[in-house]
Amino acid sequence: MEASTIQKPLRMPDISAKTLHVLAMGFMLLDHLWATVIPGQNWLTSVGRLAFPIFAFLLVEGYFHTHNLKKYTLRLLFFALISEIPFNLMSGAQVFYPYHQNVLWTFLIALFGIWLIERAKHRITGWRLIPVAALIVSSMGLLGNIAMTDYYGSGVLMVFVFYFFRERKWWCILGQLITLYWINVSLLGSMYYPVELFGMQFEVVQQGFALFALGFIWLYHGRQGSHSKAFQYFCYAFYPGHIVILLLLAAVI
Repeated sequence: MEASTIQKPLRMPDISAKTLHVLAMGFMLLDHLWATVIPGQNWLTSVGRLAFPIFAFLLVEGYFHTHNLKKYTLRLLFFALISEIPFNLMSGAQVFYPYHQNVLWTFLIALFGIWLIERAKHRITGWRLIPVAALIVSSMGLLGNIAMTDYYGSGVLMVFVFYFFRERKWWCILGQLITLYWINVSLLGSMYYPVELFGMQFEVVQQGFALFALGFIWLYHGRQGSHSKAFQYFCYAFYPGHIVILLLLAAVI
């Protein structure tokens, strides 16, 4: 009599926070390669669209998992300051370029908004919290537009998407998909690619590639992964550091 075989249920891959950081940095590197060393290769910036939603998601996770919010915020502020000149040189070819600020300022604005809402939760309950939260979100989005931070107010809104739809429930996943589609395709959609499929012509929004980041985010189940202070600071330093290296490469090539 043959022994029956027991089939183990298929398990979905489990992506750690460390892996998400590495993926986001890789996507960002491709985008900035397009902006500096290899211009004209639009596929680089298309794949690079995946970086911001992953970083936005990790910022929200960082808010809820950090042991010291003040230190977390100060680290972001420090690297936002030292990243500004490299970012100015990349985006405006000038040391002082007030028309576009680096992405860490976007994250700082969103982080401040999350802190305000969390503070409001201790004083306001029920439906009365909704207009207060709406006022905070709209104010932070407006601040992103006024300050002209990277992705502007739309980038701030993307962070709030992962704050309000943080739970792993079907309606949160659906909420992420719908709101990110609205932000990236309706608000930020400007560059289109013509695509022909089955004899029909379509237009694909370049910024819409950001939605593919959700595939990686949904595979995250709260696992931190191997982590150290050295890796933590490498992630922060990678932003200004890789821009400087790319600018130097662009200057000599």
